[in-house]
Formats: sequence, C-alpha cells, structure tokens
Amino acid sequence: MPHHELAQLNIAHLAAPLESPQLQDFVDNLDRINALAEGSPGFVWRFQDYAGNATSARPFGEEYLVNLTVWTDIESLHRYVYRSAHAEIMARRKEWFQPMREAWTVLWWVPAGHRPGFTEAYEKLQQLRANGPTADAFTFKQPQPRSG
Repeated sequence: MPHHELAQLNIAHLAAPLESPQLQDFVDNLDRINALAEGSPGFVWRFQDYAGNATSARPFGEEYLVNLTVWTDIESLHRYVYRSAHAEIMARRKEWFQPMREAWTVLWWVPAGHRPGFTEAYEKLQQLRANGPTADAFTFKQPQPRSG
C-alpha cells in the first residue's frame, strides 16, 4: 500500500448564482459527474457535507465553488478529469464560470488516510501561486513524484 495519496483542490468563480438558469445544466450534471468520480479507479474521497452536497461549502467566498478530493495517484485523477465524461463538462467551463487569472487547481501528496481540510488546501494553492510548481504544490503539467 502506498504511503501517500494525491490531494486535489480546484476552485471555480461562478458566472452567476448557482440557482440561476445560466448554471442549470451544470447543476443538473453534478450528481452524475460526482458519481462517476466516486466509481472511478483510484478515487479515495471527496469533500461533501452531511447531506452529500459539495457545493454548500464556500470557504473562499460565496462566488466560488470548491472541489476537494483525494486519489490514489496522478494517473487515476488524470484519467477521470480528461478521459471520462467529466471532460465534456469541463469543456463547458466558460459557460458557467468566470476566467481566473491565477492558478485555480493544485495537487499535493498527503499521507495515506489523511483527508485535507480547506485551510490546508488553500495554503497549497497559495504556495503554487507564489512559487510555481514545487514538490509541495504542483499541477498536472508539472507533476511531482509521490512523497516517501
């Protein structure tokens, strides 16, 4: 069993309120895409509230959605993001979310069994924004080897 797993945070700046007609198609696909993630090889965990809702948490402001997950490895997450039905939804990102000038996704290794919180995730995103990809906070384009 690996000693480390891959944590991932991505944030999205809403182009309109989540309840708006503009985001209806996005909202209508959330359960399907979340179920796809949970059934994907390598998926370990995703943040959700007690009711199973991941959109209720707005730790970075009401206008931002967050996705915080843990996977066994980079390859599994990459396959889900870019080679599954998730890619079709991601291709429509500009319909639902405002462009972001700074990095909006970050990857980092965590000890197996660790479930990161939003404070840790935000710190990793800030590290990436300030320093670029490092062993502590990186991207798909510049992945880092598993810790340990």
